Parts: sequence; structure tokens; C-alpha cells
Amino acid sequence: CEVVVVVGSQTSSNSNRLREIAEKAGIPGYLVDGPEDLERGWFEGKRVVGVTAGASAPELLVQRVVARLREWGGEGAEEIVGRAESVVFALPRELRATPGE
Repeated sequence: CEVVVVVGSQTSSNSNRLREIAEKAGIPGYLVDGPEDLERGWFEGKRVVGVTAGASAPELLVQRVVARLREWGGEGAEEIVGRAESVVFALPRELRATPGE
């Protein structure tokens, strides 16, 4: 893609990391809370826009960003499914139930 939009909070390290990855790949990346933060100028002369989201970003906001891009003339949105995650984190010892409790 030629520009990346990351839906997520400015305080989210996950969302900021996604934007940084785009920038490191030489692709302009923008972090937005929702469609109201989009700027038309980001997309001038661009044909392919990537939209992604931080882990805690609501799907509804992502869909609203995609809808705004469509309103501005975007077409052919295609969802690309990444690899399945299988990471499991154990509860801290203090939070684990002990037998008999």
C-alpha cells in the first residue's frame, strides 16, 4: 500500500508501533481515533490505502474509517486475514485460585 491508517488511541503503544512499522517501511502512516481525524490530503495521488487497528480499537471505528474512505471515492475494500495468534499468558500467581478456595 502507499499509505497506512492505524485506528487506535494516541496513548496505545500497540497502535503507535503499527504506525512506526509503516514509517520504517517508507510508507506514510497516520494514527487516528476515528474517521473525523482523516485528512483528504494524505490520500492525494494514492491508489492503495492500508487500514489496520490497534488491539483495543473497536471494530466499529475501523468500519467507520473504511466508510469515510469510500465516501471520498475509495473502492474495492479487501480484508486480509493475518496469521492466527496462539499466545497464551498465564495469570499471575496472586490471581490464581488455589484448591479448596
